[in-house]
Amino acid sequence: MKFMVAIHHRDDYDAAASEDEAVVKAIDDLNDEMEAAGVRQLAKGLHRAKFAKSITAEGVTDGPYLKTDEHMGGFWILECADMDEAVEWGKKATVACRAPVEVRQFH
Repeated sequence: MKFMVAIHHRDDYDAAASEDEAVVKAIDDLNDEMEAAGVRQLAKGLHRAKFAKSITAEGVTDGPYLKTDEHMGGFWILECADMDEAVEWGKKATVACRAPVEVRQFH
């Protein structure tokens, strides 16, 4: 079963200014742990939502589609036995990233 563990940040979040050496090490350590456990398929950070392009039938606009002050800042794709295992990784992600995460299963 594949799951996405998505990290959420406020729109004004700047990784370069907010992620000190301890945060970077915690995230690197979590990535290493996920790889060693054989669950990590992919891990990526995203540019801030203000740089997104939103596309609808009416056309393309600058910025995020959803009008909120928090957006996904990055994610992991994990191969886990079940939702419980994915949630355990999500708990570790929220500690490492010092940010809320959402765990969702792929169809």
